[in-house]
Amino acid sequence: MGTFEELVAEGAAVPLEGWDFSWFEGRATEERPPWGYAALIAEKLAAVESALDLQTGGGEVTASAPVKPPLLAATESWPPNVVVAARNLPDALVVRAPDAGPLPFRSEVFDLVISRHPVVTPWAEIARVLKPGGTYFSQQIGEGTNRELTDFMMGPQPVGDARSTSRARSDAEAAGLEVLRLEPVALRVAFFDVGAVVHFLRKVLWTVPGFTAEAYRDRLLDVHEHIQEHGEFVCTSARFLVEARKP
Repeated sequence: MGTFEELVAEGAAVPLEGWDFSWFEGRATEERPPWGYAALIAEKLAAVESALDLQTGGGEVTASAPVKPPLLAATESWPPNVVVAARNLPDALVVRAPDAGPLPFRSEVFDLVISRHPVVTPWAEIARVLKPGGTYFSQQIGEGTNRELTDFMMGPQPVGDARSTSRARSDAEAAGLEVLRLEPVALRVAFFDVGAVVHFLRKVLWTVPGFTAEAYRDRLLDVHEHIQEHGEFVCTSARFLVEARKP
C-alpha cells in the first residue's frame, strides 16, 4: 500500500468515463441488492419489441443482456460517456440528452424504459414516451445514501426527500403511472484505502458536491488515518427498485 500522497494521486488520476467499477476490486466493496438488477433487465429486454435506457452511463448494464429488442435506444448527458455507450451498444441509437429531459423521442414509442441510478427521474417524459401498458423499471439511489461518508467529509448535512421512496411514488403517480413495485434496501459499503475514496467521490458526484482532492485534503488525511487504524471506512448505501406501468 502506498503513502497517503501516492494513494490520493492514484485515485485522482483514474479515468471517469463509463460506469465500470472494476477498478475498486480489492480496494472497496459494496453489498449487492437482493433482486439482481442486471438479470431482471435482461429478462425484460428479451420480452419487448422496443426499449429505452435512460442515463445509460457507458451502457454497460444494458450491453450485458444477451437478447436485446429490435428497437433499442439510450440517452446519456455526459459527452465522454456517450462515446463509451455507443461503443458498448453498437446496435442501439445512443443520443446525448439532458438528464431532466426533454427526451428526443416521439410519444408512445417504447414498451420499456429502464434506468440504473438516474441522477434525476423525468417522470412526465417517461410517461410520455411509454406505450399504453408499457413499463418503467429502475434501480435508484435512495434517501441518505452513504451519508456517513458525506457527513465525515462535509460535516452533518440535511437529508431531503428528493430520493425517498415516498417521493418516487408520488411523482410517478402524478405523471399518470401506476406503481407496481417499490422496494428499498440498505447495503454495507467499505473502503480499504483513501485512493478508493478519492476515486469514488470523483465518480459519484452527489456524495460530496464539488469534491476535489485538493479542497478536501485535510479530511482525506483523516479518512486515511481512520482506515489505517480500523482497516476500513464503512458507510451505508441506500437503493430502491421501482416498477411503474402506464395504463
